[in-house]
Amino acid sequence: MNLTGLEHDKVAQVQRANRPLYRAYLLKESLAGILGRHQLHVARAKLHEWIAWAARSRLPAFKKLAKTIRRHLEGILVTSRPASATPVEGLNGKIRTITRRAYGFHNAANLIAFIFLCCTGLVLRPVFKTPVSHPLQC
Repeated sequence: MNLTGLEHDKVAQVQRANRPLYRAYLLKESLAGILGRHQLHVARAKLHEWIAWAARSRLPAFKKLAKTIRRHLEGILVTSRPASATPVEGLNGKIRTITRRAYGFHNAANLIAFIFLCCTGLVLRPVFKTPVSHPLQC
């Protein structure tokens, strides 16, 4: 919790004046910290601890939230992991290369067709009607 001096004083005042509100604040902040973790096994363990704490909190909204999180735990953990941009960056690089190769195309539809041909894994096997002595000779 990165609080300024004034914010820290306000939280301390809430702690003295309204214990349930302060408990709710701590539960909210700790849940945000848990969901921001990158290690899946650590986040799972901390989330189990948080669920137990919320269930004992005597705050009906957090008790209900703890039950919901317990039911959907694995889905929550999977979505809280950061996604890798590596596959997208690889595809972007491939498309840039294809665009350079397709410089002489007259319209965008031909370029899009070429991108689909190169990026979908489609294999075309041409059928020759007449015998060709060597495939590279025209």
